[in-house]
Amino acid sequence: MSFRFYTNLISRASRNLAGGIFVAGMLLIGFGFLIWVLRELFAILFAILFCAVGVGCLIVGVKIFLAQRKFDKMSRGDSDGYRKNVHIHIEEDHNI
Repeated sequence: MSFRFYTNLISRASRNLAGGIFVAGMLLIGFGFLIWVLRELFAILFAILFCAVGVGCLIVGVKIFLAQRKFDKMSRGDSDGYRKNVHIHIEEDHNI
C-alpha cells in the first residue's frame, strides 16, 4: 500500500504549472533568437521608441515650465497673469 502526501488536484496543478513554465521558456528562447537574428530591426524600433518618449518628455517639461511661470506671476501679485477679462463688481446695499 502506497501512501501519497498529495491529491490528484495538486498533481494536476503541478503539471499545469510545469507546462506553463515550459511554454514560457520556449517563448523566451524564441524571442531571444528572433532579436539576435533581427538585431538591426529591433535597434531601429527601440531608437524610434526612445525618440518618441524623449519628445513626450520635452513637451511635458515645457508645459510644466509654462505653468510654473504662470504661478510665479500669480504669487507676485501681478493680476494680469491669471485674471484676463475678469471684472469684480460689488453691489452696495444702502438699505441696512
